[in-house]
Amino acid sequence: MLVVARKQHEFIQIGDDIIVKVIKTSRGSVKIGIDAPGGLRVLRGELSLDDLPEELKPQALPRREHLKSNSNASQMKPVGAV
Repeated sequence: MLVVARKQHEFIQIGDDIIVKVIKTSRGSVKIGIDAPGGLRVLRGELSLDDLPEELKPQALPRREHLKSNSNASQMKPVGAV
């Protein structure tokens, strides 16, 4: 899991087409915006996948192995900020 600190109006880019932007921060909450392709399902954490009908559940994806060294560091993209 990647954990980063972001301030209001800063963002994190995931891949080439997903941007998570901090819209507003206040005591005890953070409002974020997610810009993603229309065909990508984005669920809030409180919406359990177990509660979804089978036809709406995402297909299982193979789990990627964690990097054991920094040998692939040159292929990683940096986290951006505005």
